[in-house]
Amino acid sequence: MRLSHFYTLLEDEFGQAYAGSLARDHVLTALGNRTVLAALEDGVPPRTVWEALCVDMDVPAERRLGRSIRPAHGAQGAPARKGPDAPGGLLDAQHEG
Repeated sequence: MRLSHFYTLLEDEFGQAYAGSLARDHVLTALGNRTVLAALEDGVPPRTVWEALCVDMDVPAERRLGRSIRPAHGAQGAPARKGPDAPGGLLDAQHEG
């Protein structure tokens, strides 16, 4: 799983605002008591982090692979999405004081 796909799944499942909070604050005991972001920064594969988060947050198995229907990025009518490192994205938010 690519990191960009991880962030898409995270935002699709939990919403943009809550996804950021989970990434920064939720401690994954299965991954050595690290937050989601710390586990990723330490090199834990995104799929492993996603699976641990799904277990912790009781995400049903049928939703763990994401939405089955999603407009292609940039397609007419597709919502504008921010990447995790774009201004206002998940990674940008962690650097705010």
